Amino acid sequence: MISRRDWLRITAGAGAALGLNPRVLAALQSQEVIMRAIPSTGERLPVIGLGGANTYSRVARAEDFDQIGGVLNALVDGGATVLDTAAGYGASEDVSGRVAQELGIAERIFWATKVNVAGRGGSPADPADVLTQIERSFERLRIPSIDLIQVHNMGDPPTQLGVLERLQAAGRIRYMGITTTSERQYAALADVMRNEPIDFIGIDYAVDNRTPEEVIFPLAQERRIGVIVYLPFGRSRMWARIGDRPLPEWAAEFDAHTWAQFMLKFVIAHPAVTVATPGTSDPEHMTDNIAGGRGRLPNAQQIERMIELVENLPSA
Repeated sequence: MISRRDWLRITAGAGAALGLNPRVLAALQSQEVIMRAIPSTGERLPVIGLGGANTYSRVARAEDFDQIGGVLNALVDGGATVLDTAAGYGASEDVSGRVAQELGIAERIFWATKVNVAGRGGSPADPADVLTQIERSFERLRIPSIDLIQVHNMGDPPTQLGVLERLQAAGRIRYMGITTTSERQYAALADVMRNEPIDFIGIDYAVDNRTPEEVIFPLAQERRIGVIVYLPFGRSRMWARIGDRPLPEWAAEFDAHTWAQFMLKFVIAHPAVTVATPGTSDPEHMTDNIAGGRGRLPNAQQIERMIELVENLPSA
């Protein structure tokens, strides 16, 4: 982690370069990023990371190396580390790996990617194809060891997790897990959590999407499984619901200075959550997101107030 003095210097320069508003800078300069332990090992990660899908992958596909470099620099200079990508995210892996190497920051990133060669409709995966896709991820990311590989979208868990387990035993990957962002797959996810030796799950969770609190999060805590949150802005629907409404003044009670910070602080306030990975291709948004992982988190009463506010917003 960088020192507080260095962080103040960095954010002062970044603020001028990126045009950050004073409220974002105030949040950035106030506290270190909150850290959470990976339950299976105790290794600590910053609670805010970067998602490599959607807008990020579109910019990567356009080979806008300067833009990707700006986002990755904002990630690591802001004290965050986790980059969550996937073999299925187009150019996301390749461009991220190339740019990180060129910038000399690859070793400062916690590299998380995903594998899935299972066909639609629950058809099985060929272990040889699983390994081929993973080897391609190594080539694209340009690193000798990958921190985390997860089975993407619940594709044939026994086969694909079996391959990951062997790679983990060989020391080629450090952690393994499985993901879904579909409530229809939550029951199958819970079954894997109960029966497979996974370190992480990845799941959708937001202030207007709290279903994982019912079964998945308690089970993760019971089984000592880390949780990566995807879509913390509700597949962007929350932005449509918020519109141009001002952030309520009481959000400052838990150091939220923007709507992004408000939504991220709700997510990481849950003790089961290890890291949230909102996607962005904008360095300023990356910096703003990281600020959501600084300072105070909402308490139980404030969380209820947040939920009430969101439930009274118009539908997207």
